[in-house]
Amino acid sequence: MITIRHLRKEFPGVTPLKDVNAHIEKGEVISIIGPSGTGKSTLLRCLNRLETPTSGEILVDGENIMQPGIDLSRVRRKMGMVFQSFNLFSHKMVIENVMMAPMDLLGLPARQAYDEGMRLLELVGLAEKALRYPDELSGGQKQRVAIARTLAMKPEIVLFDEPTSALDPTMVGEVLAVIRNLAREGLTMMIVTHEMQFARDVSTRVFYMDGGEIYEDGPPEQIFDAPGRERTRVFVKRLKVFEREITSRQFDFIEINNAIEEFGRRQMLAPRDVQSIQMVFEELCVQTLLKVMGEPVALTFSAAASALDGRCEIIVTYGGASFDPFETNAQDLPVKLLSRRVLAHSHCYAESQNRLVLQLS
Repeated sequence: MITIRHLRKEFPGVTPLKDVNAHIEKGEVISIIGPSGTGKSTLLRCLNRLETPTSGEILVDGENIMQPGIDLSRVRRKMGMVFQSFNLFSHKMVIENVMMAPMDLLGLPARQAYDEGMRLLELVGLAEKALRYPDELSGGQKQRVAIARTLAMKPEIVLFDEPTSALDPTMVGEVLAVIRNLAREGLTMMIVTHEMQFARDVSTRVFYMDGGEIYEDGPPEQIFDAPGRERTRVFVKRLKVFEREITSRQFDFIEINNAIEEFGRRQMLAPRDVQSIQMVFEELCVQTLLKVMGEPVALTFSAAASALDGRCEIIVTYGGASFDPFETNAQDLPVKLLSRRVLAHSHCYAESQNRLVLQLS
């Protein structure tokens, strides 16, 4: 349905979209996640030409909508958009808000627009509010009216720009429930959201955006359970990371040990977890790896604490020949000490680089 090629958008002093490429098929539900300021909303606004891209191509049903002289009204009728702010006309009743665009832009007779509007209000659970004014509704109800108004134009795809960000937490669920129902009906949707569980539940694909591009693209099971790239992993697991690179055997051990303790305090880790991280650093890196490594010394120690479940993970990368201390040196005292604090570990070797991942118990 949509093909995006090398899309770029520049503003004075900032470039939110640097090189975006994607294909969206009919019926897909794509959640767009990522840190603030990484171009998620700008991408949606470029897709329906509320923003004019600096360069690149956007093809909708094979038609390049960036070509000169394109009928933007026709393009936008294919792509409905639901904004963070509801943008309802406060002086018109709910049903009038839903009826306006089909009558003005599609030429629907008033009776037909009314009947279709009531059907859509029933779909979003608000038929009884048809004769109310927007100011009489809660935030969640206003957003559901905005969704009904968008659907009234019979779009082929609906773009949701953080549809719950302006809502009180108690109202988020009712809007997400409506979007879930639309997904079950096979409507094509792209949703910018910070609701990770919702993105996992409703999406067929997830775009993780970072650095002005789609950094990783895959099914929700991949993105949330087994992300293939490091920045995705850090984001979805809400990890707070401590990292040090060691390039000499004469490094400052005391400084790193104290820095681990400070990291633990800032992240409010349990004292046992802090001690485990310090133990892994000393017994694995200092007492084991540095003793078997040749020159030059190249070792990176990374400790991550999840803000979601408090779990700690340590990743150590080091050069040289393939070497897994838990296999090769399993009977050595340092490795035995580590085994008491390590719940699971995995080792891989590629391009002369060892990568050891430890899950702390």
